[in-house]
Amino acid sequence: MTSTTDATGTSEPRDNYGELRAQLDTLTTEAFRPELSEIDRLPTEEIAKIMNGEDASVATAVAEQLPAIAAAIDGTAERMARGGRLIYAGAGTAGRLGVLDASECPPTFNTDPSEVVGLIAGGPSAMVKAVEGAEDSKELAAEDLEGLNVTEDDVVVGISASGRTPYAIGAVEYARARYGALTIGLSCNADSALAAAAEHGIEVVVGPELLTGSTRLKAGTAQKLVLNMLSTITMIRLGKTYGNLMVDVRASNEKLRARSRRIVALATGASDEEIEAALAATDGEVKNAILTILGRVDGPTAAELLATSDGHLRAALDNSRTTKTD
Repeated sequence: MTSTTDATGTSEPRDNYGELRAQLDTLTTEAFRPELSEIDRLPTEEIAKIMNGEDASVATAVAEQLPAIAAAIDGTAERMARGGRLIYAGAGTAGRLGVLDASECPPTFNTDPSEVVGLIAGGPSAMVKAVEGAEDSKELAAEDLEGLNVTEDDVVVGISASGRTPYAIGAVEYARARYGALTIGLSCNADSALAAAAEHGIEVVVGPELLTGSTRLKAGTAQKLVLNMLSTITMIRLGKTYGNLMVDVRASNEKLRARSRRIVALATGASDEEIEAALAATDGEVKNAILTILGRVDGPTAAELLATSDGHLRAALDNSRTTKTD
């Protein structure tokens, strides 16, 4: 095997790069588009139109995977209903998207930060600066999962545009073999190693990028759309919403406090005075406040009804009516 020395004096096997280049040549996400080879010569608005057209195709690619996405969501909701967690694992853009989705669940659905977790190869610092080589380590993924004390009730989602990133594949393989966790592989290439390693493979094939290999573009958009579905619909299944209202929203700032009152108003049609009284009686819990108004119960009773209904407001309302008729 021959070697080459880079500008830093590091010697790397030439054959390794040849093998990796051959792999990249087979990936749709890495394909070169000769028709765009002079895009830099076009007027800015024309480039924007081309890019907008590219983005418009992403939703169609996601739609083709809806059966697989739905199956993954049902499996996720089942595990989380048993107390499991949703854990994302990825490198680079894919890892950042997982961390982003996880970080938005507590304020949106009042989940504990430990319930939806985002792992990125290289750790938190990799969110803002690339950690070279971290994505190439399956062992690093195993170490990160070990630190979370994963169980069979957890769900581990490997995210990788190429579907070949060792960190994402390693996370899925280790979680499945070591813990019996439910595993999902999200990629943007067909017949990917990541999808093959997971119980639920989701392959959203968006095609070659506007800029060759820049998978922060269409592939990143596709991954964001799927992660939106995965977390949001899972939370709907877990009773975190009432209709399309975020009744488990955490009112951690002025905007969210105003939104909380608006949600109670939309759900109940109650007056401002009734809403304030209901929120005061339930320590600001939106779901509980709605139940006190619609179910005509006091704060402690609302809390008890929700506890026995596993947090599902509709079920708690039904139970409140049944209790009154008994």
